Amino acid sequence: MYDKILVPTDGSDTAEQAVEHALDLADKYGAELHALYVVDIDSMSLALGAEQLDRIEQGQFDQMEEVKAKADAATGYVAEHGRDRGIEVVEHISSGRPHEMVATYAENNDIDLVVMGSHGRSGIKRALLGSVTERTLRETRVPVLVVDARED
Repeated sequence: MYDKILVPTDGSDTAEQAVEHALDLADKYGAELHALYVVDIDSMSLALGAEQLDRIEQGQFDQMEEVKAKADAATGYVAEHGRDRGIEVVEHISSGRPHEMVATYAENNDIDLVVMGSHGRSGIKRALLGSVTERTLRETRVPVLVVDARED
């Protein structure tokens, strides 16, 4: 049923909970797992100058050690836990708007399922911050499993 599963990650606790679900599904179905880290150009544009932002938009992260390290750590977490279970993990780093990049990656790589976490925000926090998960649901035609990371 699932040959390729995508788990977008930012290295947060919420993403790590989604990773656990994605690993379980990949193990059950013998699926290849894809770990995607998206450098959010909208949030980065507030903190960086035009030259650095241009590099990020072109996918040139090597000269930006902090960004590259965070991305490598996030996808590396998935790869390490996948190896422990004998699951093949493809790591990928891109830049753009996360919900658009998740949808594009899923379409371009024949992904069968996207597994992603959600903070479960509501009300004003959701209105102000938006929801990458919610936007991804609207953007992609690939099934999305949402892991609610709120603590009981």
